[in-house]
Amino acid sequence: MKTASEALAKPIGVLIADSGSMSRQLLVSAFRRHSGFRLFSCETDAEQILAVVAENHVDVMLIGSSNTNPSEAMAVIRRAHLSQPNIALVLVLENPDRDTVINTFRSGAQGLFCQSKHPFQLLCKCVQVVHEGQTWISGEHLRFLIDAVTQVPALRAVNSHGLHLLTPREEQVVALAAEGLANREIAQELRLSEHTVKKYLFRIFDKVGVSNRVELVLFAVNHAERRQAEWVPAVSR
Repeated sequence: MKTASEALAKPIGVLIADSGSMSRQLLVSAFRRHSGFRLFSCETDAEQILAVVAENHVDVMLIGSSNTNPSEAMAVIRRAHLSQPNIALVLVLENPDRDTVINTFRSGAQGLFCQSKHPFQLLCKCVQVVHEGQTWISGEHLRFLIDAVTQVPALRAVNSHGLHLLTPREEQVVALAAEGLANREIAQELRLSEHTVKKYLFRIFDKVGVSNRVELVLFAVNHAERRQAEWVPAVSR
Protein backbone atom coordinates (compact mmCIF):
# COMPACT_ATOMS: atom_id res chain seq x y z
CA MET A 1 0.00 0.00 0.00
CA LYS A 2 1.28 3.47 -0.91
CA THR A 3 1.83 5.97 1.85
CA ALA A 4 0.28 9.43 1.54
CA SER A 5 3.66 11.00 0.76
CA GLU A 6 4.40 8.42 -1.94
CA ALA A 7 0.96 8.82 -3.47
CA LEU A 8 1.32 12.62 -3.69
CA ALA A 9 4.94 12.58 -4.90
CA LYS A 10 3.71 12.64 -8.49
CA PRO A 11 0.34 13.58 -10.00
CA ILE A 12 -2.41 11.00 -9.71
CA GLY A 13 -3.69 9.99 -13.12
CA VAL A 14 -7.47 10.41 -13.00
CA LEU A 15 -9.80 9.30 -15.77
CA ILE A 16 -13.20 11.00 -15.59
CA ALA A 17 -15.76 8.96 -17.49
CA ASP A 18 -19.27 10.38 -17.77
CA SER A 19 -21.79 10.25 -20.60
CA GLY A 20 -22.93 13.76 -19.77
CA SER A 21 -20.53 16.13 -21.51
CA MET A 22 -21.41 19.02 -19.21
CA SER A 23 -20.86 16.96 -16.04
CA ARG A 24 -17.60 15.66 -17.44
CA GLN A 25 -16.34 19.14 -18.30
CA LEU A 26 -17.32 20.52 -14.90
CA LEU A 27 -15.42 17.78 -13.08
CA VAL A 28 -12.34 18.22 -15.27
CA SER A 29 -12.38 21.99 -14.68
CA ALA A 30 -12.81 21.52 -10.93
CA PHE A 31 -9.89 19.08 -10.69
CA ARG A 32 -7.66 21.40 -12.73
CA ARG A 33 -7.99 24.00 -9.98
CA HIS A 34 -6.24 21.57 -7.63
CA SER A 35 -2.65 20.41 -7.93
CA GLY A 36 -1.66 16.77 -7.77
CA PHE A 37 -3.87 15.39 -10.56
CA ARG A 38 -3.26 14.51 -14.21
CA LEU A 39 -6.60 14.35 -16.01
CA PHE A 40 -8.15 12.37 -18.83
CA SER A 41 -11.78 12.14 -19.84
CA CYS A 42 -14.18 10.19 -22.02
CA GLU A 43 -17.77 8.95 -22.08
CA THR A 44 -19.04 6.16 -19.83
CA ASP A 45 -18.22 3.53 -22.41
CA ALA A 46 -16.03 0.49 -21.70
CA GLU A 47 -14.27 0.56 -25.07
CA GLN A 48 -13.43 4.26 -24.80
CA ILE A 49 -12.25 3.86 -21.22
CA LEU A 50 -9.95 0.94 -22.05
CA ALA A 51 -8.57 2.83 -25.05
CA VAL A 52 -7.64 5.81 -22.83
CA VAL A 53 -6.08 3.49 -20.25
CA ALA A 54 -4.05 1.72 -22.92
CA GLU A 55 -2.46 4.99 -24.04
CA ASN A 56 -2.05 6.76 -20.69
CA HIS A 57 -1.05 6.09 -17.10
CA VAL A 58 -4.31 6.06 -15.14
CA ASP A 59 -4.38 5.45 -11.38
CA VAL A 60 -8.03 6.12 -10.59
CA MET A 61 -11.20 5.98 -12.68
CA LEU A 62 -14.20 8.12 -11.74
CA ILE A 63 -17.25 6.58 -13.40
CA GLY A 64 -20.29 8.85 -13.61
CA SER A 65 -23.75 8.14 -14.98
CA SER A 66 -25.32 11.51 -15.79
CA ASN A 67 -27.03 10.20 -18.93
CA THR A 68 -26.57 6.51 -18.17
CA ASN A 69 -28.63 4.03 -16.18
CA PRO A 70 -26.72 3.07 -12.99
CA SER A 71 -26.91 -0.61 -14.03
CA GLU A 72 -25.13 0.27 -17.28
CA ALA A 73 -22.46 2.14 -15.33
CA MET A 74 -22.08 -0.96 -13.16
CA ALA A 75 -21.46 -3.09 -16.25
CA VAL A 76 -18.73 -0.64 -17.28
CA ILE A 77 -17.16 -0.92 -13.82
CA ARG A 78 -17.15 -4.72 -14.01
CA ARG A 79 -15.53 -4.66 -17.45
CA ALA A 80 -12.94 -2.10 -16.37
CA HIS A 81 -12.17 -3.98 -13.14
CA LEU A 82 -11.66 -7.28 -14.95
CA SER A 83 -9.44 -5.65 -17.57
CA GLN A 84 -7.51 -3.33 -15.23
CA PRO A 85 -7.69 -4.75 -11.68
CA ASN A 86 -4.86 -2.51 -10.46
CA ILE A 87 -6.70 0.72 -11.24
CA ALA A 88 -8.95 2.01 -8.45
CA LEU A 89 -12.56 2.55 -9.46
CA VAL A 90 -15.02 5.02 -7.94
CA LEU A 91 -18.67 5.34 -8.94
CA VAL A 92 -19.92 8.95 -8.77
CA LEU A 93 -23.69 9.26 -8.36
CA GLU A 94 -26.24 11.78 -7.12
CA ASN A 95 -28.15 9.66 -4.61
CA PRO A 96 -27.57 5.88 -4.86
CA ASP A 97 -30.10 3.48 -3.36
CA ARG A 98 -29.32 0.37 -1.31
CA ASP A 99 -29.07 -2.05 -4.25
CA THR A 100 -26.83 0.32 -6.20
CA VAL A 101 -24.48 0.66 -3.24
CA ILE A 102 -24.20 -3.11 -2.80
CA ASN A 103 -23.78 -3.79 -6.53
CA THR A 104 -21.16 -1.04 -6.86
CA PHE A 105 -18.77 -2.87 -4.54
CA ARG A 106 -19.73 -6.28 -5.89
CA SER A 107 -18.72 -5.00 -9.32
CA GLY A 108 -15.19 -4.24 -8.14
CA ALA A 109 -15.31 -0.55 -7.21
CA GLN A 110 -13.14 0.73 -4.35
CA GLY A 111 -15.29 3.75 -3.68
CA LEU A 112 -18.73 5.31 -4.02
CA PHE A 113 -19.08 9.09 -3.94
CA CYS A 114 -22.43 10.84 -3.53
CA GLN A 115 -22.31 14.21 -5.31
CA SER A 116 -25.54 15.50 -3.83
CA LYS A 117 -24.34 15.15 -0.23
CA HIS A 118 -20.63 15.98 -0.30
CA PRO A 119 -18.56 18.93 -1.61
CA PHE A 120 -16.01 18.60 -4.39
CA GLN A 121 -13.10 18.89 -1.95
CA LEU A 122 -14.12 15.51 -0.54
CA LEU A 123 -14.02 14.00 -4.02
CA CYS A 124 -10.36 15.01 -4.22
CA LYS A 125 -9.83 13.29 -0.87
CA CYS A 126 -11.71 10.24 -2.16
CA VAL A 127 -9.36 9.97 -5.14
CA GLN A 128 -6.32 10.16 -2.87
CA VAL A 129 -7.74 7.57 -0.46
CA VAL A 130 -8.53 4.93 -3.09
CA HIS A 131 -5.20 5.63 -4.79
CA GLU A 132 -3.54 4.68 -1.51
CA GLY A 133 -5.34 1.33 -1.61
CA GLN A 134 -8.11 2.15 0.86
CA THR A 135 -11.89 2.13 0.50
CA TRP A 136 -14.14 5.19 0.30
CA ILE A 137 -17.66 4.75 1.64
CA SER A 138 -19.97 6.81 3.83
CA GLY A 139 -21.39 5.55 7.09
CA GLU A 140 -24.88 5.41 5.58
CA HIS A 141 -23.74 3.32 2.62
CA LEU A 142 -21.64 1.05 4.84
CA ARG A 143 -24.85 0.28 6.73
CA PHE A 144 -26.33 -1.06 3.48
CA LEU A 145 -23.37 -3.40 3.05
CA ILE A 146 -23.57 -4.61 6.64
CA ASP A 147 -27.30 -5.29 6.24
CA ALA A 148 -26.59 -7.29 3.09
CA VAL A 149 -23.99 -9.39 4.90
CA THR A 150 -26.13 -10.04 7.95
CA GLN A 151 -29.38 -11.15 6.35
CA VAL A 152 -28.61 -14.55 7.89
CA PRO A 153 -26.56 -15.22 11.04
CA ALA A 154 -23.64 -17.05 9.45
CA LEU A 155 -21.50 -16.73 6.34
CA ARG A 156 -19.32 -19.16 4.48
CA ALA A 157 -16.43 -17.31 2.86
CA VAL A 158 -15.11 -19.00 -0.28
CA ASN A 159 -12.41 -18.13 -2.78
CA SER A 160 -12.76 -18.01 -6.57
CA HIS A 161 -12.41 -21.81 -6.70
CA GLY A 162 -15.16 -22.39 -4.17
CA LEU A 163 -12.79 -23.49 -1.40
CA HIS A 164 -13.66 -22.53 2.17
CA LEU A 165 -11.25 -19.97 3.60
CA LEU A 166 -12.43 -19.90 7.21
CA THR A 167 -13.26 -22.36 9.95
CA PRO A 168 -16.87 -22.46 11.25
CA ARG A 169 -15.81 -20.46 14.32
CA GLU A 170 -14.08 -17.83 12.17
CA GLU A 171 -17.23 -17.57 10.03
CA GLN A 172 -19.24 -16.79 13.15
CA VAL A 173 -16.76 -14.09 14.15
CA VAL A 174 -17.09 -12.54 10.67
CA ALA A 175 -20.88 -12.55 10.86
CA LEU A 176 -20.94 -10.92 14.30
CA ALA A 177 -18.28 -8.37 13.40
CA ALA A 178 -20.30 -7.48 10.30
CA GLU A 179 -23.33 -6.88 12.52
CA GLY A 180 -21.29 -4.17 14.25
CA LEU A 181 -20.53 -6.04 17.48
CA ALA A 182 -17.40 -5.00 19.35
CA ASN A 183 -14.81 -7.59 20.36
CA ARG A 184 -16.22 -7.76 23.90
CA GLU A 185 -19.75 -8.38 22.58
CA ILE A 186 -18.52 -11.05 20.18
CA ALA A 187 -16.70 -12.71 23.08
CA GLN A 188 -19.89 -12.71 25.14
CA GLU A 189 -21.97 -14.10 22.27
CA LEU A 190 -19.54 -16.93 21.53
CA ARG A 191 -18.47 -17.46 25.16
CA LEU A 192 -14.84 -16.76 24.38
CA SER A 193 -12.32 -14.40 25.89
CA GLU A 194 -11.86 -11.01 24.27
CA HIS A 195 -8.21 -11.90 23.64
CA THR A 196 -9.29 -15.01 21.72
CA VAL A 197 -11.66 -12.94 19.58
CA LYS A 198 -8.81 -10.56 18.73
CA LYS A 199 -6.65 -13.51 17.67
CA TYR A 200 -9.48 -14.81 15.49
CA LEU A 201 -9.87 -11.43 13.79
CA PHE A 202 -6.15 -11.08 13.04
CA ARG A 203 -6.15 -14.62 11.63
CA ILE A 204 -9.22 -13.86 9.50
CA PHE A 205 -7.69 -10.61 8.20
CA ASP A 206 -4.59 -12.55 7.16
CA LYS A 207 -6.56 -15.35 5.49
CA VAL A 208 -8.77 -13.14 3.35
CA GLY A 209 -6.19 -10.40 2.73
CA VAL A 210 -7.82 -7.41 4.46
CA SER A 211 -6.61 -5.04 7.16
CA ASN A 212 -9.72 -3.78 8.95
CA ARG A 213 -13.41 -4.47 9.60
CA VAL A 214 -14.70 -2.29 6.78
CA GLU A 215 -12.63 -4.25 4.27
CA LEU A 216 -13.82 -7.48 5.90
CA VAL A 217 -17.46 -6.45 5.36
CA LEU A 218 -16.70 -5.67 1.70
CA PHE A 219 -14.97 -9.04 1.32
CA ALA A 220 -18.01 -10.79 2.79
CA VAL A 221 -20.34 -8.96 0.40
CA ASN A 222 -18.31 -10.12 -2.59
CA HIS A 223 -17.31 -13.64 -1.51
CA ALA A 224 -19.72 -14.90 1.10
CA GLU A 225 -22.07 -17.81 0.54
CA ARG A 226 -25.19 -17.41 2.66
CA ARG A 227 -26.28 -20.27 4.95
CA GLN A 228 -27.93 -20.95 8.29
CA ALA A 229 -25.95 -20.59 11.49
CA GLU A 230 -24.12 -23.58 12.92
CA TRP A 231 -23.00 -22.46 16.38
CA VAL A 232 -19.83 -24.16 17.49
CA PRO A 233 -19.34 -24.67 21.25
CA ALA A 234 -16.51 -22.66 22.76
CA VAL A 235 -13.40 -24.70 23.49
CA SER A 236 -11.06 -21.96 24.71
CA ARG A 237 -11.26 -18.70 26.58
